[in-house]
Amino acid sequence: MEKNNPTVTRAWCFYDWANSVYSLVITSTIFPIYFSAVARNPDGTDVVNFLGFELGSSVLFTYAISAAFLIIAALSPFLTAIADYSGKKKLFMQLFCYLGAASCAGLYFFTRETFTFSVILFVLATIGFSGSIVFYNAYLPEIATEDQYDRLSARGFSMGYIGSVLLLVFNLAMIMMPQWFGIAADNTSLPPRIAFLTTGIWWFGFAQYSFYHLPGNVYQRKPKGNWILNGFKELKHVLDQVKGLPLMKRFLLAYFFYNMGVQTVMYLAAIFGEVELRLPSEVLILTILIIQLLAVAGAYTFSKLSAKYGNIQALIFAVIIWIGICVGAYFTYSEFQFYALAAVVGSVMGGIQSLSRSTYSKLIPAATIDHAAFFSFYDVTEKVSIVLGTLAYGMIAYYTGSMRNSILALITFFVLGLLFLFLVRGKKSLEPQAKGVQVASK
Repeated sequence: MEKNNPTVTRAWCFYDWANSVYSLVITSTIFPIYFSAVARNPDGTDVVNFLGFELGSSVLFTYAISAAFLIIAALSPFLTAIADYSGKKKLFMQLFCYLGAASCAGLYFFTRETFTFSVILFVLATIGFSGSIVFYNAYLPEIATEDQYDRLSARGFSMGYIGSVLLLVFNLAMIMMPQWFGIAADNTSLPPRIAFLTTGIWWFGFAQYSFYHLPGNVYQRKPKGNWILNGFKELKHVLDQVKGLPLMKRFLLAYFFYNMGVQTVMYLAAIFGEVELRLPSEVLILTILIIQLLAVAGAYTFSKLSAKYGNIQALIFAVIIWIGICVGAYFTYSEFQFYALAAVVGSVMGGIQSLSRSTYSKLIPAATIDHAAFFSFYDVTEKVSIVLGTLAYGMIAYYTGSMRNSILALITFFVLGLLFLFLVRGKKSLEPQAKGVQVASK
């Protein structure tokens, strides 16, 4: 297949535009705030009953995220291997996309009476989102040449940030000015529930452009025999290759630790602001908007830094900034400090995410056609790190009574990630590019 085809690369980036509304509306802004409001009891406590367990709402929220990612981490290696063998990568991506979009739309019915069912829908939406991402990421080395990975990865994340902000602004207008949309001012539960519905519709609708243009079977694979059995064989073959790639293993270790910190901050920033700082909802949402908008510039900035200084040096710089963010968060007590911290988070969030994806793409053997299976190891590393990160954060907060203490654990994660990054050396495409010279594929 022709690489760097503008139509195909645009369609690939457009899926970020489609699915990133889940990350912003569901995991970062409106849903966590609505979740906390629904879970709050008349006496002011936030202890809820979920499947017979009495838990604080913030703890349940972190456990739900952990459960979803643990499930997808267990399924991902096998499903990606089957997708590679069968040539059905796009089909698997579509199935997870539709599961996630339908679950988001189903959250329209989220009330106190449907609390347990709605938490399950949230878990399914998270599985759909994270499940589709691994197949989406696997397209990067198939549709672009290696010298374009950093730029294209940054472009995808940037489109995701912009698209999600547009939908969030629309939903915020409906929440803050319901009368503009013919909704009674005292019907405070309807606007956020409509926001969940529009998230599902947006995700499903815009994904159709990507699915129309992305190739279905890049290598024209014609599977024979049992797909599942041969999928397992494919996975073993890729695992054997990974064992012989020391740079990839070191990078995955580094990514495992620093991603624990990054993702935990992203998923629980709003909860921290509400529980620890007692900030109102409008402040929390404005903070998230600041992060999203600055992340667009951050993604492109780190793409340029990687071209000048190399991928690993740029990532080391980003992780050092994240350590500073955690130290700052521990001493954050005011609204102004929270805004300032959000600005710094936004400046490095998009960069570290997009650069991590493109760096891993450069470490995949150029001769392989099992990109989904290779990306499953990246995906499992990401999901397990999120599980352990959010779980550790939630447990420390539960046993100490303060989320602030959990920040100390995040600092430890980033420091370990930084140490392993120093061990990732020796691949030419991760080094600074000579002026006017493009890095060729291996």
